[in-house]
Order: sequence, then C-alpha cells, then structure tokens
Amino acid sequence: MTWSIEGRTVLVTGASNGLGLATSVELARRGATVVMVGRDLTRTTAAVEIVRARTGARPSYLLADFSSQASTRKLAAAFLDRHDRLDVLVNNAGGVHSTRRLTEDGIEATFAVNHLGYFLLTHLLLDRLLASAPARVVTVASAGHRGATLDFDDLGFERGYAIMKAYGRSKLANVLFAAELARRLEGSGVTSNSLHPGAVDTGIWSGAPVWAKPLIRVFARPFFASPQRGAEPIVRLVTDPALEDVTGRYFEKGVPVDPDPLAQDEAVAARLWDVSATLVRSI
Repeated sequence: MTWSIEGRTVLVTGASNGLGLATSVELARRGATVVMVGRDLTRTTAAVEIVRARTGARPSYLLADFSSQASTRKLAAAFLDRHDRLDVLVNNAGGVHSTRRLTEDGIEATFAVNHLGYFLLTHLLLDRLLASAPARVVTVASAGHRGATLDFDDLGFERGYAIMKAYGRSKLANVLFAAELARRLEGSGVTSNSLHPGAVDTGIWSGAPVWAKPLIRVFARPFFASPQRGAEPIVRLVTDPALEDVTGRYFEKGVPVDPDPLAQDEAVAARLWDVSATLVRSI
C-alpha cells in the first residue's frame, strides 16, 4: 500500500509557532488529522485558529511543558485516551537558555526539553505507533550537533555551562536517539529519522543572552529561512512515499547525509539510551 498522509493522525510538538505551526498548516492542508502540542494555552489555541483559517481543517490541541516529565506523561495519557491511532510523531519542541537552569526533575533544562522530552514522549506513545504501522517518527535535530560533545560524567554542564555547547549536545542526542530508535524498531514498520531543517527564523533563540540578541537580529536573521521554508524538509519526511522504508538516516537540505562521526557511534547511542531511560525514571 502506497503511503499517503491523508486521513492519518499526526502529533506535532512545539506547534504553537515557528516550524511546528508551519508544519501543522501544511500537513492539515494535505488532509492529515493534526494534533498540535504547545505549552501556553493562549498561543496554542491561536495557532489552532491559524491552521483552521488557512486550511479549513479542524486540528485539535494538547498542552505540555516538556521541561516537566509529569507534564509529558500527562500529554501522552491524554493523547492515548483521545486517539486510537498515531501514524506520525513529529518531535519538534525545543529551546535554549542563556544560563544553566535545572528543571523540576533536577536536569539541565536544554537537555531535558530538547532530548529527554523527545525520548520520553516517543516511548510513552510507542505502542500506539507500532499498532498504527506503517508509521513514522521524525525528530527535528540540527547541524549544530556537529562538533558537540557528550560527557556522560557531566551531561548537565555542572563544570562549565555555555549556551551553544548545551544546544549542540542536545541536538547530538537527537541524532543519536533517532538512529538508535530505528535500530530497535527494525522490521516493525515504524521508521525513525532526524533532520536539520536549516537556519530558520523561529522563537527558539529567545533564550539567548541579552547581549547576543541584537547580533542575531542584525547579522544572522537576514539569512534565516522562513518557518514555511524550514517546514518543507519536515513535511517531506512525513509525507514522501519514497521514504516509506527509509529509517535511521539524518537529513540536511532534504537529502540524507552522514552526521558527525560521534553521532554514528552505536555504542554511544546505546549508552545514551540507557542513561536517558534512567533519567526519566524508566518508562
């Protein structure tokens, strides 16, 4: 059976603005049943109305704060209660912080949201994905993973925090997680891929230091792609029938490429998986 997104249920995290919103618009336009996840009620309901106005579709929404494992678990429970299928999970929510912060679970916030949020939600929804196969997990990573480090003795940068180091580590974890998930789901009908959507003009850098924001606005933002353009490679991974059997790959500019050598280390990926399971107090 040829893959078609029409009528399929898609859960998009980080959907209240930026890439997530643009992805939701395009998938709704193509006939998907879109469930949008945001953190703030006002912004999320406004985003739902944007999708309705642009497409005529009627997406639903759920709320979650991915810095909280309890909130992530509540999101998964609510989704499972309301939806019998999950054909595509788009792991897109993310953020950065100018200074080191700990979540309510005692974990460095960038790593907690950008990696553990994906890891925990995917696991909580995995049985539904498997039951809906063929299904897809699409993880939004970044070329910023290249050159990043993964110190298992100091995952939370207790010995020296820097915003770009923390961001790069979380994105490296995304690529490792997506590849390891693909290995563990081999033959199940559920694929797992990650991608760099390009440098996109979204709100993710609102957590940058005050001194850096004018530099981003003046020197970087003119070169950023629009969220609509940035959503295109995400939408392709979700919808392209030619990718139905493609799994465990990392994409840049819409094509599969080799990620950073560290991101290809299967032993590191397996260790990250085990450490992540411990950090979310098992599954």
